[in-house]
Amino acid sequence: GVFDKERFIDLLAHFQAYEVKEGAAKAKKLAGYHQFHAVRKAVQHTIRAANHDGDRKAGVIWHTQGSGKSFTMALYASRLERAPELGNPTVVVVTDRNDLDDQLFDTFQEHPDLFVSKPEPAEDRADLREKLKRVSGGIVFTTMQRFALLDDEKEYPQLTDRRNVIVIADEAHRTQYGFGSKVSVNKDGAKLASGGYAQHLRNALPFATFIGFTGTPVETKDRNTRAVFGDEIDTYDLAQAVADNATVPIYYTARLPQLRFDDELKAVLDETVDDLLVEQDVPDQENTKSRWSRLEAVAGAPERLQRVATDIVEHFEARREAMGGGKAMVVAMSRRVCVALHDAIGKLRPEWVSGDDKQGLIKVVMTGSAGDPEEFRPHIRKKSQLEELARQFKKPETTFSLAIVRDMWLTGFDAPCLHTLYVDKPMRGHGLMQAIARVNRVFGEKPGGLVVDYLGIGAELKAALAAYSQGDRQRAGIDQDAAVRELLRALEAIVDLLN
Repeated sequence: GVFDKERFIDLLAHFQAYEVKEGAAKAKKLAGYHQFHAVRKAVQHTIRAANHDGDRKAGVIWHTQGSGKSFTMALYASRLERAPELGNPTVVVVTDRNDLDDQLFDTFQEHPDLFVSKPEPAEDRADLREKLKRVSGGIVFTTMQRFALLDDEKEYPQLTDRRNVIVIADEAHRTQYGFGSKVSVNKDGAKLASGGYAQHLRNALPFATFIGFTGTPVETKDRNTRAVFGDEIDTYDLAQAVADNATVPIYYTARLPQLRFDDELKAVLDETVDDLLVEQDVPDQENTKSRWSRLEAVAGAPERLQRVATDIVEHFEARREAMGGGKAMVVAMSRRVCVALHDAIGKLRPEWVSGDDKQGLIKVVMTGSAGDPEEFRPHIRKKSQLEELARQFKKPETTFSLAIVRDMWLTGFDAPCLHTLYVDKPMRGHGLMQAIARVNRVFGEKPGGLVVDYLGIGAELKAALAAYSQGDRQRAGIDQDAAVRELLRALEAIVDLLN
């Protein structure tokens, strides 16, 4: 039990921290039992793996989304710093996207009393190399992409031969942690391209120990993850999280807009939907890009978007009234569709729209580039503006309540007041599970999160849940109509009893 003397002292001394935001302590956090035990086990596995006769594979921790995985990682890094067996190690925290890197770094920064040394972000490739050449200590944040080769390099240089370097990989199942390199061929000859980031990382830190953290289960057939990181250290699944009130259940309902497609458009949909289900990004093969564009043109047809916009407005207004407020997110399949959907909703509810980021109920959240068309310009923001927009969305009292995104905010984004996710983009697997987990955070009396499906992802949701336990499958993607039927049966039983 928790009051075992050794365990209780360890909990009080090493597993609590103040959360500091805007220069003030906002809360004091104490690790949950799953975090406490996972970190203790992970530290022991790491010490074993980092020994001179160790295999440098500490293992994988699977803690479901919304259960405090980022805080668990912070606690783990803190314990590594203080482990005498590791001799003041350097901890390298690796993600594969800038927004995830920022979000995870913010979590570490918000708990400063946990760490001996101040966590540092690597600003670019050169800065990363300098930081990893240090003699000892430090917590360094980087993306995999910063392990790219410089223009004149054929292979990545070794930066240190130390064994007390620990690499923490967030979302360890992803293909970006693979070792396959790509070769680009042009008139000047062949050159190793940017595909082998994981190999570059191994070349830079050949004696480092690796540990993976993931919010979705490592599938039995996924040999790569186990080959790189080792076996599972600890598991905290969906069913456990809901039972502990660490997360809320997720409900699912399909509201597919009925459109009259001609035979050619039907053929496009039939041909492409199965092939173009993606984890996060548009596939990069040229022929698949073309087919994706055709599907995007059909899904983004003005008549269809008008119906989707009308349904979202009606559903969201009713949902907010039933939930006593709260927020929602719309996931669209392209930036063009995001903007078009925003405009369609704006015509129905002009009072929701404002050019001022501090006003208005609805915003498009997306990245931009110099070549973007003029209609994109009002929705393109600098990094600091996007960060402020994220802060506004996370606060339940602010006006901004409906975000339209393509791929931003779908992983690692924690907004407990978010209760509804409208999905109008093909997704599957880990990416789908990470996206729907945006609505599973505990908040006040929130009974559950709701996923509203406009594109028919029900089969993909079932397939994604296949790697989960039976209890998990009963806790995620619960059919809303089935839940209503169960409620009516219980109500009839109560009425019969009272009569």
